Amino acid sequence: MAPKNIIIENARIGFRNFSGAAGRFNAAGVRNFCIFLEDKLAKVLEEDGWNVRWFPQKEEDDAPQAYMQVAVSFDHVPPKIVQITRGGKTQLGVESIKQLDTAQFSKIDLAINPYSWEVNGKTGIKAYLKSLYVTLAEDELEAKYADYADRPDSAYNAPPSKDDGN
Repeated sequence: MAPKNIIIENARIGFRNFSGAAGRFNAAGVRNFCIFLEDKLAKVLEEDGWNVRWFPQKEEDDAPQAYMQVAVSFDHVPPKIVQITRGGKTQLGVESIKQLDTAQFSKIDLAINPYSWEVNGKTGIKAYLKSLYVTLAEDELEAKYADYADRPDSAYNAPPSKDDGN
């Protein structure tokens, strides 16, 4: 039986590289991030063949943390990535997705698409991002000025009046 998509609400992610920047653990152009998994889900995914890894314990009392790398590819079927703010929803594409590398989130919901692979007798399931909905954490000033979006009727966008002395 083929693996099904995974839906994770209120997800925690880290090691973000939506821009595909080259780094110590990443080749240039390869976009990905890691999702931190609850133990119960991690064990089920591991049994099904997903590439689940575990951070080692730092302290004796610490529990190991499960995680899985998720690939973000625009090659065949691009993922749907939506950024949510008080101002509304914005769909992000291949160029604008890089802003998620440094953004602060208050909520993350996502769907992961499985890709079953077989190489030299070994098999597994690679995780690809299918859809991502991120709600940005807005600070007090962003909240205060949220109603002053780039509207054509705002004073900021209006042409200078003749009385401006210009």
